[in-house]
Amino acid sequence: MRAVIWDLGGTLADTYPDVDRALASAIVPRPGQQLLHEVALLTRLSSSYAISALAARHEVSERRLRTAYEATKQHWRTTPPPAMDGARELLAAVGEPGGLNLVATHRDRPSAQALLESLDLPVDDMVCAPDGYPRKPDPAMALALLERHALAPEECLAVGDRAGDVEAAAAAGVRAVLLETPGVPLEVTDAERVRSLRELLDLLPS
Repeated sequence: MRAVIWDLGGTLADTYPDVDRALASAIVPRPGQQLLHEVALLTRLSSSYAISALAARHEVSERRLRTAYEATKQHWRTTPPPAMDGARELLAAVGEPGGLNLVATHRDRPSAQALLESLDLPVDDMVCAPDGYPRKPDPAMALALLERHALAPEECLAVGDRAGDVEAAAAAGVRAVLLETPGVPLEVTDAERVRSLRELLDLLPS
């Protein structure tokens, strides 16, 4: 295996707890577990979809929810979310024998770069949807990384936490693994699934 194509938020960085609480708190000041779970089910589909759906369900303006969402990015500048358990070990396991750690993310580049640097998660290259790529499940970002590094799809593995991550990788011909969030089921057809990044160690060459 020559490379792993990683998603960022929710895969390498544990961003969901902050995002879920921010959105829930924009609906009610002290959200309970039921509302937090409702938000979690939606953010695992997409943050934009979650904002639209929550605004309609709870009669809260999308602007208010989006402001809360953007505030989490500002908060991360000084208090970043934790790295996912096992993320640093996986990046090292890929990189030490000469493999490439590549990132395909919907996040804007300054935010993504700041997050990686604050968590000390070194990667070899990154493509960001706001740079001009369509969002997943379109395979454009994965295909761009394959072309940029002269990689064959069968030489790579893709890891993400949403159905779109898996679907984009499959469309690019790359084997994909879904990192599941406990208690948040996702309908993804024929996906390999793990509940911890550490489970991926067995998929990497020794």
